[in-house]
This record gives sequence, C-alpha cells and structure tokens, in this order.
Amino acid sequence: MAMNAQSRTALKLVGVAATMGALSFAAVPFYDWFCRVTGFGGTTAVAVAPSDVVLEQTVLIRFDASKEAGMPWDFKPQQTEMRVRIGETGLAFYEAHNPTDRSVAGTASYNVTPDSAGGYFTKIACFCFTEQVLAPGETAIMPVTFYVDPGIVTDREGKFVKEITLSYTFHETELPAADGTPAASATN
Repeated sequence: MAMNAQSRTALKLVGVAATMGALSFAAVPFYDWFCRVTGFGGTTAVAVAPSDVVLEQTVLIRFDASKEAGMPWDFKPQQTEMRVRIGETGLAFYEAHNPTDRSVAGTASYNVTPDSAGGYFTKIACFCFTEQVLAPGETAIMPVTFYVDPGIVTDREGKFVKEITLSYTFHETELPAADGTPAASATN
C-alpha cells in the first residue's frame, strides 16, 4: 500500500525533529571541546607542567568570585589581583566557607576575560578540577596554579592584553555517598 502525501510529510517532519534533537544533544560536548581547543569564550587551557619560557613582559591578573543563586557558601579570592611575568608560574588562593549546619558539595565553573586571553591562560592545578565538599562551619583555602602562555605576545589580538580576569562561580552539587557515588543533596 502506497503512502499518501500527508503521511510522507509527517514522516519527513518526524525525521527532521529527530535529527534536530540529536544535533542539539551533540552540541554541548562539541562546543565544550571547541572552546577548550581554541580558548573561545574565555575557556582556559590546562597543562601538567609550568612554562619553560618566562618573558620580561608582565600582565595584571584580577581574581573574581561569585556563587550560583542558592549556593550557601561564602566564596571570595584572598587577593584581588597580582602582576606576573608572561610564562611565570603564579599561585593564587580562593577561600570558601560553609556557614550552614550541613555538609555542602560544590563545583566551580570558570572563565577568563578578555576572550582573546582564554587560550593563553593556562592552569596547572586548580580546585575547579574536582568537586569540593565542606562540612558544617568549615573553611577551605583553595589554590590555583597558572601561567600566561608566552604565545600571547605574538597573537593578533592577544598581544594587546594587559589585564586578565579569572572568574569562578561555585554551584551546589549533590553530596557524594559514602561509596563515592553521587547521592541526593540535602537541600530542601
């Protein structure tokens, strides 16, 4: 039995909707990969070792901290800025305090501005790489080790960067269960 025109149209529309759904599902990991490779959107690079080249040129690094709505922690940088030589390893600290009467887990998202510096701001170690859990009343001092890649001085846009802002936003996450698997959060 042959399909009529309406059935073919409906089938095509279902196919278009399925394709669009699949593409939107794939867009998030693709965008994340694209940003990490290119530094687009202020996404930073990650390295396992410090830079082996240190230039005399300096850049001012500013530190910013914020929280997602509902995140109960107090969260702030311990210093608001520092000047480092390009390629030099910098070490900065952020402070988080849990003023509640329950344990709270959180993860930090981050970005760098201006966007043209994102691919050159390189983290070696960071509290943002793992989930943080603070017990009731606990305060944690959390380090971030970084450098600004010397390649920034020859980049078409990056060579004009004199200040970089590293921003973190903490988000509450589910507490891990005793066996390390995620469990329900204690939030109401």
